[in-house]
Amino acid sequence: MRVDRLPRAADERVNWPSSVPFLAAHAVCLAALVTGVPARALVLGAVMFFSRAFFVTAGYHRYFSHRSFKLNRCWQFVFAFMAQASAQKGVLWWAANHRRHHQYSDTADDLHSPRQGFWWSHVGWILSDKHRPTDLDRIRDFARYPELVFLNRRDWIPPWTFGVAAFLLGGWAGLVVGFFWSTVLLWHSTFLVNSAAHVFGRRRYETPDTSRNSMLLALVTGGEGWHNNHHHYPASARQGFFWWEIDPTWYGLRLLERLGIVRDLKVPPARVLRPAAEPHEAARRSGVAA
Repeated sequence: MRVDRLPRAADERVNWPSSVPFLAAHAVCLAALVTGVPARALVLGAVMFFSRAFFVTAGYHRYFSHRSFKLNRCWQFVFAFMAQASAQKGVLWWAANHRRHHQYSDTADDLHSPRQGFWWSHVGWILSDKHRPTDLDRIRDFARYPELVFLNRRDWIPPWTFGVAAFLLGGWAGLVVGFFWSTVLLWHSTFLVNSAAHVFGRRRYETPDTSRNSMLLALVTGGEGWHNNHHHYPASARQGFFWWEIDPTWYGLRLLERLGIVRDLKVPPARVLRPAAEPHEAARRSGVAA
């Protein structure tokens, strides 16, 4: 399958004025030359990175995009708030776009296929105007909750809360290293799933897209690197299908299940674990995302 790379439409080009906050966040990281990099700020950054990374993968992705487990309404809000603390826009925006990605993966209608350029798939699509609105029709199951609509519209509240907390806990170094370093690192580790996970790695299953499995990406992204597994059976809360496929997000969800926070974790049935007998059989196993 090949996607013709035509010249970018006006709404597919980087909107430089609206991209200033994104670019400025990267520039602020250089302020560490002034603030220094004390151990306390590094610890704060590690805590902010790994805690928010879990909610990006478990919240934005496995819960809101694919409904691979269940939460009560209170914990649903907590997962949404913590995911949005990553400064990756609103929860309804994120999940709606990801559902569209699965429906049209690596076709001309995909939001971020590397076949339209690696830069585009990694970050270009976010910095353009084309996909800026939230497609509420695609996320109606969660758009019926007014608290999620509120968060989605005011997506700045969670990251600003974390930024202020980082400053109060660690001063300027806490803000620069603890918050901005961890935020930028989390951005690009998340973006790698859209870009690198469709370019580098191995394919166990004959899915109708270019998704691949990579241990290295799985370690960087909390288990999201088992991307070919995921495209084969998107409804699973476990993306490392086999015991040797490290999936930290899955381990965290199992712990939350024991604590009574998470319930009804979906896993792939035995028949799904075997490579499909006929190509593209996985396209019929789309779960909620298709």
